[in-house]
Amino acid sequence: MKVHVNIDICLLHGQCVIAAPEIFSFDDNGDLVWVAEIDDSQVADAEAASDACPEQAIIIG
Repeated sequence: MKVHVNIDICLLHGQCVIAAPEIFSFDDNGDLVWVAEIDDSQVADAEAASDACPEQAIIIG
């Protein structure tokens, strides 16, 4: 399954990092990075991160 973040609307609140730290993180520059291809065992965590995003910037599919 693929994970994408619409970085144009992401305000870097970090709720996704809290909800799914194995998928989302911040790099040394403070930019959001994520695993673009997840396996079935990570889908629930990705969905939790998407639900936690105030801007609804996370797309899973």
